[in-house]
Amino acid sequence: MIGVGASTDLAAEIRDFLRKDFKPRFGAVKTELPTSPLWRRLRELGTDLWLDTGSIAETEPLWTREFSALTTNNTLLNREIQTGRYDGLIACAAAMLAAHRDLSDKDRVLELAFILNAYHGLRLVERFDAYVSVEEHTDLAHDVEAAVEYARRYYAICPERFIVKLPLTPAGLLATRRLAAEGVPVNHTLGFSARQNYAIGRIGRPQYVNVFMGRLNQFAIENRLGDGAYVGERATLASQSVVTALRRFHGVPTKQIGASLRAGGQVRDLAGIDVMTIPPKAAQGFLDLGLAPEVLEDRQATVYEPTFAAGADPEAARLDTLWGVDPVLVDCVDGLEREALDAFTPDDLVDFFSQHGCGDVLVRWTPEDVFRSTAEGKIPRLENWRDALASKAIGLDTLMNLAGLTSFMADQEAMDDHVARVLAKR
Repeated sequence: MIGVGASTDLAAEIRDFLRKDFKPRFGAVKTELPTSPLWRRLRELGTDLWLDTGSIAETEPLWTREFSALTTNNTLLNREIQTGRYDGLIACAAAMLAAHRDLSDKDRVLELAFILNAYHGLRLVERFDAYVSVEEHTDLAHDVEAAVEYARRYYAICPERFIVKLPLTPAGLLATRRLAAEGVPVNHTLGFSARQNYAIGRIGRPQYVNVFMGRLNQFAIENRLGDGAYVGERATLASQSVVTALRRFHGVPTKQIGASLRAGGQVRDLAGIDVMTIPPKAAQGFLDLGLAPEVLEDRQATVYEPTFAAGADPEAARLDTLWGVDPVLVDCVDGLEREALDAFTPDDLVDFFSQHGCGDVLVRWTPEDVFRSTAEGKIPRLENWRDALASKAIGLDTLMNLAGLTSFMADQEAMDDHVARVLAKR
């Protein structure tokens, strides 16, 4: 477990440091923005519109009054940090932390990452009056207590606009449950399937869940299963159906985000879902389609059918795990709700799923698995996981989740390395 290094005094000092020159204009910015009939039509269909970027330069030409949020992650923030524009902030923050001699080296790394994330988020709030998803350091992904503390601190810095992103891990699920009960808005990220989001919704009850649809399509392409079209779209709409049912029948407040869009046509094809977080390139691609607003229609009831290459075996890749919710999983979560869930550890949660026939939904990964996934990057190589998929020890959704987490860890490491280089020059 990571030491939770910030005392109450230090947390307050950091909050004051970050907000010192923060001058938001809540509610006033929107009236100055242009409007777009095309984006407005999507809002009329019930879709909340976010831009999937932390770049002010990329946001400015696209931001209209129909957009409400920006979302950053370890990858997107790392791009900003690598430009060097925050090197002065790094030096100032490090000088402030130097007075706190009780902090461990690891805690200093976590605090600097926290400061950079929060400061950048505040700049986005100030410029666009946007809600902003801010993401925790990846070292917290397996530590419930530290994840909860840092999430509380993020929220305290800007409760008007900050949403905290936590990844899908056993610890992340338990942390999300605690935070949601406290009223901290959580964007539970790195989801890839309807069944994952069913479990997240019922256990964690976050404000948002995701399907990273573009990565699913890319998995099919890179592993020669087909052209990739509609794999992610089908998973996203299946998850939307599940999330809608959870709201209706279980009182779960969760909304579905369609994430990792890659093309403008996907915006059209997902019209009506709760939220889209759209990369600038895809947003511009949607505008470039030249659609009339009236041709957009609610697609929530659509069941897209992916096409596969001759000889490809989608069952061997377990694509069914992306859009189906097995009754065994429903029974498992029903049983979990009868337990003292708030006393569970991450290991308890994994064990419970395994004992109730759902060990492929929450997987206990080995160090070898993590090493292999890290080497592969965002998109797993099917040939390396074929046996585990065939034995149903893992699902494609859980494999994609692992790949997403390890790729974020690599980008976080690059960001931490940049910070270390800046400090070494002082």
